[in-house]
Amino acid sequence: MTSSPAVEAPELSEIEATARSLVPYIRETPVWPWRDEVLARRLLPGTEAVLKLELFQHAGSFKARGALAVMLGLDAEARQRGVTAVSAGNHAIAVAWAAGVLGATAKVVMPKTADPYRVARCRGLGAEVVLTGDVHQAFAETQRIEREEGRTFVHPFEGRRTALGTATLGMELVRQAPDLEAVIVPVGGGGLAAGVSAAIARLQPGCEVFGVEPEANDVMLRSLRSGHPEKVPEGRAPTIADSLSPPYTLPYSFELCRRGLTDLVLVSDDAMREALALLFQSAKLAVEPAGAAATAALLGPLRDRLGGRRVGLIVCGTNISPDRYAEHLARGAALLGQSSPRV
Repeated sequence: MTSSPAVEAPELSEIEATARSLVPYIRETPVWPWRDEVLARRLLPGTEAVLKLELFQHAGSFKARGALAVMLGLDAEARQRGVTAVSAGNHAIAVAWAAGVLGATAKVVMPKTADPYRVARCRGLGAEVVLTGDVHQAFAETQRIEREEGRTFVHPFEGRRTALGTATLGMELVRQAPDLEAVIVPVGGGGLAAGVSAAIARLQPGCEVFGVEPEANDVMLRSLRSGHPEKVPEGRAPTIADSLSPPYTLPYSFELCRRGLTDLVLVSDDAMREALALLFQSAKLAVEPAGAAATAALLGPLRDRLGGRRVGLIVCGTNISPDRYAEHLARGAALLGQSSPRV
């Protein structure tokens, strides 16, 4: 498939301008060289892992960057009418937070299966929450709210301003760790990977960018293979990484991922549980399953391919209820104890 001329990747000057606009609101999240004997035994000799700790971002995930970038582009009248969003959690929380910061109101739509902790966080941040049957119904309800109430729809992953917001993370990472040879990015709808890969291509073109999806929702991989955006088949079993489980891909983020990703790999739910447990035991980080996806990819399908290289891992979020986290941690710890370190 040839590149779509209608899709223009963010220019470096645009990314820099977006980063400046976000300075009053966004945290610069740290990077941390992950050096640990338990991790080292599971990687090839010479492999270095550098964690980009975006779980420490406002609202608990990278989503705050894209939500703010979109909402800062609204005029005063649009902000007065408020915003709406659809999300299983992280994006809804980010939009609720950003609306509060900017003096707007938010009405977010979430599937009934959403983590109750995330629903409570949205409400605690002042958003009105509407619960629907599933993610497809949630998107339809958001469109109704946009049409009937005049609220601006802040998309969870699609659009140029969203990509500009996530590109600030890529720019920040390259500045903090300029010697990275590869970066692994979790992929749902592709908004994070689109922006990060665009920034890295502008600033450090020799650095490869790999995406990672859950096996239970490989919609971006199937889109890349077919050459156009795809939908998730009906009846597909859910993944524990609901943050990485969109109903479809869309043209802008798909095209930037197609251009910017070196490859995209899949990881199982158990692999994410095991990586979640390793991050807790070794790095003392409590993350949601999506936040462990990049680590799972390095420990699994990318272990040999990236052996001996310096690799950035984006730890994208940490919004999860204590009960669900404890369940995943216990199962992940058991898997970690059962797996033998590979040499």
